[in-house]
Amino acid sequence: MAVEKRVLNCINCPMGCEITAEIKDGIIEKIAGNNCQRGEVYTREEITAPKRMLTSTVRIRDGVLPLLPVVSVRALPKEKVMECAAFLRQVIVKAPVRAGDVVAANILGLGVDIAASRDMDSRHAQKV
Repeated sequence: MAVEKRVLNCINCPMGCEITAEIKDGIIEKIAGNNCQRGEVYTREEITAPKRMLTSTVRIRDGVLPLLPVVSVRALPKEKVMECAAFLRQVIVKAPVRAGDVVAANILGLGVDIAASRDMDSRHAQKV
């Protein structure tokens, strides 16, 4: 089988190295162009099991705004991001919510929580 070459831009540090990986029969044989070990780790993961953070919004009942920004507490498998986003469209939380509160625990059984990324007071809260 022929050797496949994949070129990636590393996103693990500000250097943004252009990394070339050579893959033969599904096995990574060579990685070049990274200036640190993190680039090699990133490349191996990106080729074998890519992951992404998910940022989105969920509806919030009685909030001062209609939507609450949320984020995954760690990266999700890339192929599950759209399915997770679809799931979050059905989630409704009740105000008040504090940044870091989990709004969807163990989303889709992936072992990753989705948490509020900002505080949201209730529109019915008394002003002090």
